[in-house]
Amino acid sequence: MDLILPIIGVFLSAILFVIVFQKVLVMRRETFIKEYVFPKTIKTNVAKTYPHLKDFELDQVMRGLRDYFHLISLSHQKMIAMPSQVVDIAWHEFILFTREYDKFCSRALGRFLHHSPAETMKSQNIAQAGIKRAWRIACHLERINPFLPKRLPVIFALDALLNIEDGFHYQLDCMKLSISSSGGGSTGGHCGSHIGCSSGCAGSAGDGGCAGDGGGSGGGCGGD
Repeated sequence: MDLILPIIGVFLSAILFVIVFQKVLVMRRETFIKEYVFPKTIKTNVAKTYPHLKDFELDQVMRGLRDYFHLISLSHQKMIAMPSQVVDIAWHEFILFTREYDKFCSRALGRFLHHSPAETMKSQNIAQAGIKRAWRIACHLERINPFLPKRLPVIFALDALLNIEDGFHYQLDCMKLSISSSGGGSTGGHCGSHIGCSSGCAGSAGDGGCAGDGGGSGGGCGGD
């Protein structure tokens, strides 16, 4: 009995140390992502793909890229789908800086973040889980109710806001989206509140692909 209590004390202390260490590590990584300065060439190359974007709009794209890495950081190493086509392009450009990207991933995420095209997912359910996970974390960071959102998280709103023709567009008004879709045309949009569902989502736009079905080729997914 005399030995049991000290052993329990050591065990509990070890658990507490691990919890505190993990929280400190997450805070450090979040700070690093927040303060990181991306290579300027990323903006330049995104502008070549979307020449209609103004400089302040390109800054919004870079904010979206930063937001995406925050989502990855808080995902507990689970796959996160890319909600924005224009941010996906920026991510591609960042990856081309191979050494810089490798160093960034190591400090920001503790691992190398691979880019997996949506088409390579083993099943559509994996892609759907990834976009729903992105939705929930993004809503949490921006203090939005994921089930009754009054606005879209920035990274989900970007493509429509910046008039990205091949982008992934999301809407809050599910009924309007459903009526529009049933009227003979496809909006290529997704319903925000349906993405927030914890299980199956009703409605024609509720499933959501890996970065959206409406974007043609689909976006990438961050994961191991």
